[in-house]
Amino acid sequence: MERVGVLVVSYGSREAAIVEALRKSEEYRVDLYIADRQRNPYNLARAKEHIVIPNLDVDRILSFAEKFKGEIDFGIVGPEKPIIEGIRDIIEEKVGIPLICPTKEFAIEGSKVAQRLLFQEAVPEVNPRFRVFAPSDYPSVEEAKRDLVKWLDELDNMVAVKPDAPAAGKGVGVWGDHFTSREQIIEHFTSNYREGAVIVEEKLEGEESSFQALCDGKHLIPLPETRDYKRAFDGDRGPNTGGMGSYKDVGDCLPFMTREDREREEEIVERIFRRLKGRGRNPGLIGMPFYVAFMHTRDGPKILENNSRFGDPEILNIIPILKEDFVEVCYRILEGNLRGVEVDDKATVAIYKVPPSYGGYMEAYPDRVRRDEVGSPINLEGAERLASLYQGRMRIYPASVELRNGGIYALRSRAVCVVGIGETIEEARRISLEGIGAIRGGGLWNRMDIGSREHIDKSIAHLRRLRGFRPVER
Repeated sequence: MERVGVLVVSYGSREAAIVEALRKSEEYRVDLYIADRQRNPYNLARAKEHIVIPNLDVDRILSFAEKFKGEIDFGIVGPEKPIIEGIRDIIEEKVGIPLICPTKEFAIEGSKVAQRLLFQEAVPEVNPRFRVFAPSDYPSVEEAKRDLVKWLDELDNMVAVKPDAPAAGKGVGVWGDHFTSREQIIEHFTSNYREGAVIVEEKLEGEESSFQALCDGKHLIPLPETRDYKRAFDGDRGPNTGGMGSYKDVGDCLPFMTREDREREEEIVERIFRRLKGRGRNPGLIGMPFYVAFMHTRDGPKILENNSRFGDPEILNIIPILKEDFVEVCYRILEGNLRGVEVDDKATVAIYKVPPSYGGYMEAYPDRVRRDEVGSPINLEGAERLASLYQGRMRIYPASVELRNGGIYALRSRAVCVVGIGETIEEARRISLEGIGAIRGGGLWNRMDIGSREHIDKSIAHLRRLRGFRPVER
């Protein structure tokens, strides 16, 4: 069996799933060199070499890669921060280790303004109406706010306010979710504007899906569609989070989508890809340059945003059911020979269990918090026993947790993801919830309606109403 060394830059459950897929290889003996944000127990147990870099600083990751230069054959980067900061350009130039992620030039999630302008060139019909407010275009913030008011009049306040750079200012704000008055919009806009350019675009109504595609720089390989749940609480209430869970149906479509929707998505992303790729092969695009949030509206799919990385949680619906050797898939990506990826025809449901401080849960539901458990160690043993009984149909992926003093403790973000795999969404959901229920300690909680029949039926009915009760094709 041939040995291969793989560098993995890790943040949470997404990378735990990648680690599992790499180690399942039947063709290669995989040695893992993991640069982790914390002492993730899953990664610690499987890494040949492990380092904790809390801020995922690119220079420290570079030093780690240099230390094992002769042992690492390639690497995979999961989190967006080092990708946006150009980790691939730096490590490939200074160490010669090829990385599976876009170069800095093609990490287009680094600028929401650049995204919108690219889409306006390549696929203008899928852009919402938008305006860019850049400090360089206005002598003062008051001048910018005067133009903003005119734009709000035109859109009747139905807007989304987005900072150009990730994590700048107050982040994305949406009418009806984050503000319900013009004064709140202006305050949110001003906070973001102090940090740089801001996009104000029309709010889209519809049903959201996540489109992910692997790329070798020459070929674009779409993966099955998934649905993310961003809001913290059941019924899509509460603040937006990093994603409380997601589901995938049997096949490559979602229950509320038509086959035409799916084909239209593929065409849209292919046009963007061609615009970026140019002639021949463009290695700068390898990895997953397109993880696109689509909104399915009255007029068809529109683009909310694009990310240049594997989705979290959405890739957790896909990686556990890959039918191919993931190391071979990686080599085909690096070689420019990725012609397709075979995925098992199953449904999957991913659900996150999160700490009591996450999403404002303690404030919203103080009576539900198990205060005696807050800050206590997390016990995964019962869930892991269940997973072994389910023989691959349940996966446990620790995320924002760390191993210390012999115990596993939740940090501030999503703690553990459980993926259920089944012949139907209902079966996959039942398996995932069973695993979630077996996780003890830490005061952890989760949404109960991810992938529920009620939620899916509501999505189907909503889109049918928007489209004049046009039947949804199956």
